[in-house]
Amino acid sequence: MDNFEKRVYAIKELYPQVTSNTPTKAFDENSNIVEVDETAIANKIAEMDTAREADKQAKADLKASAKAKLIAGEALTEEEADTIVL
Repeated sequence: MDNFEKRVYAIKELYPQVTSNTPTKAFDENSNIVEVDETAIANKIAEMDTAREADKQAKADLKASAKAKLIAGEALTEEEADTIVL
């Protein structure tokens, strides 16, 4: 995900009235400029990056757990079974 895309998602989270963006401006449905807080946007991007990394790590951990259980001949949870691609 590139920085502009991250910015768009952060603005959507913080300013639901925004319907379109340029790299430096945000607009509502009537094409009025919406004032945004750049610090809040940067913080939201960092928060979203951290959440994405945590999700990625959780999926990797779940997949590793499923593999270990398969090797040991143990039953998988439904969530672990969902990680297997056949």
